[in-house]
Amino acid sequence: MTLSIRNQLPGTVTEVHPGQVMAVVKLRLDGGQDLTAAITRESAEDLALAPGSAVRALVKSTEVSLATQRVEGLSIRNQLPGAVVGLTTGAAMACVRISLPGGELTAAITEDAATDLGLFVGSDVIALIKATEVSLATA
Repeated sequence: MTLSIRNQLPGTVTEVHPGQVMAVVKLRLDGGQDLTAAITRESAEDLALAPGSAVRALVKSTEVSLATQRVEGLSIRNQLPGAVVGLTTGAAMACVRISLPGGELTAAITEDAATDLGLFVGSDVIALIKATEVSLATA
């Protein structure tokens, strides 16, 4: 299956916490970072997720926000540090490629936001991803 979702990060499930409707799944990405996904309990069961399961975390580039430093007091669970390795700006939007340990992540943000953050190739950033915006896939 080919997907339009650019961000496909391989990892391994470390914990599964099923609730009545949703499950919180924690994983360790191949680059060593921890990532949290909040998916339906039914999906976690359908995928037979358990510690040790190999998965791919899928995140649309429009669901990745950026900061220039770690953010405290925020409900967003996932904060992945990286460096900008590509920056393409247009009249309204910017596409930012971020190098992470073990891979790359793409963020689609407004051109105004890229300018306000002072982004340039080589700048350090923190990719912010809500757990509810992370989908999981198994092989």
